[in-house]
Amino acid sequence: MARPTERTKPLPPSVFHILLALGNDELHGYAVMQRVEAITDGAVSMGPGTLYGSIKRMLADGLIEETDERPDPALDDERRRYYRVTANGAHARAAETARMETLLRHAGAKTSPRLGGV
Repeated sequence: MARPTERTKPLPPSVFHILLALGNDELHGYAVMQRVEAITDGAVSMGPGTLYGSIKRMLADGLIEETDERPDPALDDERRRYYRVTANGAHARAAETARMETLLRHAGAKTSPRLGGV
């Protein structure tokens, strides 16, 4: 059986939540935490350790990037860092979404595909 490549491996839940929260927007860390909680209807409350640990790995993996564009300094704290999804991050998000849709389809059918000879 073929081993999954780095691209096809399931994403850690925190990474997938961050990619979903960012969408096509540029957000700072606290806004990402708030959006994760909103898109999960309060089921996931991401703490700063999980958020910033995941962001560090996602930056290194090229899934997100820090943006230089900033809101009006009078309306924002200059210490905030803003992040956006890269093309690789969008690809990973789409692949994970497709993987989860397949799982949900099988869960809804309450059957699993037959494995050759098993």
